[in-house]
Amino acid sequence: MGFTMREFGLRLRDYAELTKARITTLIVLTAWCGYFFGAQRMGVSSWSMGLFHALLGVALVSSGTAALNEVLESGVDARMRRTARRPLPAGRMTRTHAAVAGLALTLGGSLYLAAYANLLTGLLVFLTSLVYLAAYTPLKKVSPLCTFVGAFPGAMPVVLGWTAARGKLEIETLILFAIMFVWQFPHFLSIAWLYREDYARGEIRMLPVVDSNGKSTVWRILAYSAALIPVSIMPVALGMAGRVYLVGAVLMGAALFRVSLGMAYPHLPATAAASKPHARRLLQATIIYLPALFALMMANSGS
Repeated sequence: MGFTMREFGLRLRDYAELTKARITTLIVLTAWCGYFFGAQRMGVSSWSMGLFHALLGVALVSSGTAALNEVLESGVDARMRRTARRPLPAGRMTRTHAAVAGLALTLGGSLYLAAYANLLTGLLVFLTSLVYLAAYTPLKKVSPLCTFVGAFPGAMPVVLGWTAARGKLEIETLILFAIMFVWQFPHFLSIAWLYREDYARGEIRMLPVVDSNGKSTVWRILAYSAALIPVSIMPVALGMAGRVYLVGAVLMGAALFRVSLGMAYPHLPATAAASKPHARRLLQATIIYLPALFALMMANSGS
């Protein structure tokens, strides 16, 4: 019995790795923010079965897309230290098994949202998964433009939450999308900088891999971090949040930009080991920034 439970626990851990459970959790929380504002726009409670259906559907598709991504990149994962112990490259799960699970979750989640939320959300979540798998994933082997392309599906969870509540796209949706879109650049470029050598081994052409002196990468990090400040205060103009949020968004944006400056002064190339702590601090700052910003926006909504 003890062996069986241990085996069950190990398999459960493999599924959590296959479906990237931690990333899926962040995606679900972001979708919740979109649903919150969509429901508020309608003047109804954001705590409802509609929210449950929306978050479950998004979680299913996110999990399935992550699994299919690992199927497509199992060979790449095997060459990188940070991913070599994932279930597929480590041989703990077959590609066929993972592909069937991924397809079932992705298609099932899309149909679930179409049935229990609305057709628009079901269609959008399916297209989001398709762009991620058919455009972003193969482009990673070709060009640093993959980060720009990947930012589109990456910014969609908050939109999916909104459409699940409202059943249509509106200007507020675009603002929430823009915040997510811009935030991804300092976040993912810091990851790519931190794991540059690993990406190079996997022949993933993230910007820090092809930009060995780091100048283009740092410029983009600073530009997008700076752009987050005006973009993040746009919800105030639409009445989605009040003055407390305005002050908080400016302060958090300034703090994130200050951390971003650590990548530029003193300037270190992407190949320098001494640059890693700066990239790690930026990554940690972006991880704190996004949930804190959305939490404050929700807490100060309608003020």
